[in-house]
Amino acid sequence: MEKNGNHAGFFKFKPLQKQALWGSESWEISGVAGSETVVAEGPMAGKSLNQLVSELKAALVGQENYRRFGDEFPLLVKFIDARKDLSIQVHPNDEVARRHGKERGKTEMWYVMEPSSMSSESAAAAPHLYCGLRAHITPQQYEQMVADSTITDALARYEVHEGDVFFIPAGRIHSIGAGCFVAEIQQTSDVTYRIYDFNRRDKDGNLRQLHTREAAESIDYSVQPDYRIPYTPQKNLPQQLVQCPHFTTVVYDLTEPMTLDYSDLDSFVIIICIKGEATITADGKTASLHAGETVLLPATTQEVTVEGSVKFLETYV
Repeated sequence: MEKNGNHAGFFKFKPLQKQALWGSESWEISGVAGSETVVAEGPMAGKSLNQLVSELKAALVGQENYRRFGDEFPLLVKFIDARKDLSIQVHPNDEVARRHGKERGKTEMWYVMEPSSMSSESAAAAPHLYCGLRAHITPQQYEQMVADSTITDALARYEVHEGDVFFIPAGRIHSIGAGCFVAEIQQTSDVTYRIYDFNRRDKDGNLRQLHTREAAESIDYSVQPDYRIPYTPQKNLPQQLVQCPHFTTVVYDLTEPMTLDYSDLDSFVIIICIKGEATITADGKTASLHAGETVLLPATTQEVTVEGSVKFLETYV
């Protein structure tokens, strides 16, 4: 891809804060209709992410991405702070989602961050999550276990630590547990089918809606020995964590300056700061980057220099 033009070097957005029964989410970069993030500063300040795509087109997202997704940005990035267990849930693939009138399904990944001071109701609670089936069950057994509130017995449960990574393709049952603080990268979709919610009630005293039929259509009943992504942390080297049709994600843990070469990449790049702080320079523009901040680099970006002691995720399509 020939890269021409200068489109602000990078973009920072105003995060959207969302409260839930179980905790909170910060939507860092979102093109979900009704929940779009807007540019925080610079000449494009106040424009929504999808307005940005509509104006800059392939210069922002890449030629192939613009062909595939048009004016909708293809990824959603969140920080999730769970003070209680989220519901046991599953996301449909694109085919199932479209049968139910949704534009697409949802594949996602989690990177476990250092818990925030508010992440758990109890300081003694070890952060945990559920991901995947730990043993083979039939659809009939699944329905019975939901009915008698034993579905968690069929799931692989993990006590997690900073740096753990989980890939959740569409169809994999999962739940983020109390005490977890995670960075989530996913398809631009808000389709979630709730399987089981621990019989909790909402603010009005009602049991929350379950999506039993839709979930049953979506579940992948295959079993794996371990659902964590294996990798050995290393300093000052890129380490690929996930590569799938929807996104690729790499982690960097830097103690020395590094220049990232994007000259052959036909995609935007999102940098999600996990820990520490750095200075980033792209297209002659420089900005600080701190833990909990996210920036979007347009597809015209040739290279980025990162200086500082910092850990970050790099993701693109």
